[in-house]
Amino acid sequence: MTADLELLETRIGYKFKDRTHLEHALTHRSMGAVYNNERYEFFGDALLGVVISRHLFEKFPRADEGELSRMRSSLVKETTLAEMANTIHLGDFLILGAGELKSGGYRRSSILADAMEAMICAIYLDSDHNLNLLDDVLTNWFRNRLETITPEVQKDSKTMLQEYMQSKRLPLPEYKLFNTVGDQHKQTFTVTCRVSIFDELFTGIGTSKRRAEQDAASKVLARIGE
Repeated sequence: MTADLELLETRIGYKFKDRTHLEHALTHRSMGAVYNNERYEFFGDALLGVVISRHLFEKFPRADEGELSRMRSSLVKETTLAEMANTIHLGDFLILGAGELKSGGYRRSSILADAMEAMICAIYLDSDHNLNLLDDVLTNWFRNRLETITPEVQKDSKTMLQEYMQSKRLPLPEYKLFNTVGDQHKQTFTVTCRVSIFDELFTGIGTSKRRAEQDAASKVLARIGE
């Protein structure tokens, strides 16, 4: 484990003073309810939002709130974090329960993205809450993406659908959670979306409620396009 973590430290550009922080960040909840990375993930998500928001705020002084929000969302979304995790082969270092390991959890985007956020928290805690140091680390992680991003970033399906309905002066879409199946660490969410322009319900499925809502919204947009 020691050699492996040294390799990971090299890849992320930060050497831990106390590696228990890093181990905590890599431990998935399938290992148990008490010692896992969920709390680290929660705080890491907030820290990432602060750092990325600052960079965008300073880089785009003329961008409005909506443009800044969309750019931030595109940078901190699950798929982006999972891509970064795959670049450093983070799945090789995850600490998973037997069931999650057998089902290929080390390849699952949601688990990889959560671990990236948890590592951000781990770095912040290990550096004695040094936000400037964390900013430097994250700037290296996101450098290429921050340099190439523009306010014209593609809107997500929910935003596009909401803006379409508003442009037609119609009621906003209504999303409802229909079903949740699977173990706590491997759940699938089903969401329905109702819009006033169609009689039918549109169903979306995803590994999180938000992803399911995006899936449902994309189906409504596809129908509108038809």
